Amino acid sequence: MAVGQELSDVKEFGVYADDLTDICLHLKECEVTFVAMESTGNYWQNLYVELIKHGIEVTLAAEASHKMQKYLKILNFRLDVVVNDICGLTGMAIISDICKGNLDPEKLSEHRHGNCRKSKEEIAKAVKGNKREDYRVGLKQELGSYQFYQKKIAECDKQIGMFLKTQINTDPDKKKLKTSDKTHKRINKNALKGIDLNQASYQYFGGVDLMSIEGMSHATILSIISEIGPEGFHKFETAKHFTSWLRLAPNNKVSGGKLLSSKTPKGSNRLKIALRNAANAIGNLKDTHLSNFFNRVCYRKGRTVAVSATARKLAVILWNMVVKQVPYKPPTEYLFLDEKENSV
Repeated sequence: MAVGQELSDVKEFGVYADDLTDICLHLKECEVTFVAMESTGNYWQNLYVELIKHGIEVTLAAEASHKMQKYLKILNFRLDVVVNDICGLTGMAIISDICKGNLDPEKLSEHRHGNCRKSKEEIAKAVKGNKREDYRVGLKQELGSYQFYQKKIAECDKQIGMFLKTQINTDPDKKKLKTSDKTHKRINKNALKGIDLNQASYQYFGGVDLMSIEGMSHATILSIISEIGPEGFHKFETAKHFTSWLRLAPNNKVSGGKLLSSKTPKGSNRLKIALRNAANAIGNLKDTHLSNFFNRVCYRKGRTVAVSATARKLAVILWNMVVKQVPYKPPTEYLFLDEKENSV
């Protein structure tokens, strides 16, 4: 548990009664009055009671999508078998119809979206439920929770979009900038809505095309913007200083001219996590400069080390692009799938 962002703020506690009391006393010492905790499994229950006893307000949180899936299974609707994501277009259309009282498998299968790999016949077989009304009510409640949080996320996305537009529109030079379309960069369904982040980030960083880096996603770009912004990079004299701040640089321990250890120091922040996620995605690519680097390290030292090494390399690339205003030009050019087909 950590109350703060520093490594020294991290405290470890046991699971016995006295340990739970110590957690509450520590939180009160830090003047914490409100706690949100995830209600998964049953480990939370004793701690929940102890927190309440010490006068700390507690809010239990759980993913509504997981609870919807739980109710669907109890109702014998095996949507999880026929769709990749029950919160996708096909899944949500079927769940909404079930909550309205439509339990006809044939009619439910009509909600199949064109992108769904399974046929209507397969979907119809998967949605023959047991018609338990009590569980259908539970599913309806979780659908309402999911829609509520989606609405809040949409409101947050709108505010982020307004902030970016304000930052760009107040600078005439940034407003004139135009980057190339990245039509084949996969956009996650949870990505920022209502704004072209590829274009906005190019203008926000003053003509630096961060999306040109393979493996760089919209979520990674948002993390960079929210955690450090364009000016934050300039606070570090060199790329090494930047990677050290991120705790991605090896902590070399030398004695008598001999390297004893070069482990990456512990500690994390949102930007480090975002870069590690991007590095992990790069590890799944083929025939790119960064994925080739990833695979070389992975072959010698394993995937965990490869993720850290590639995340560090990404941090160095980002610092140089933003601070030195240089474009990303890898020795091995990255081509999208359709570009590869056209070049054949």
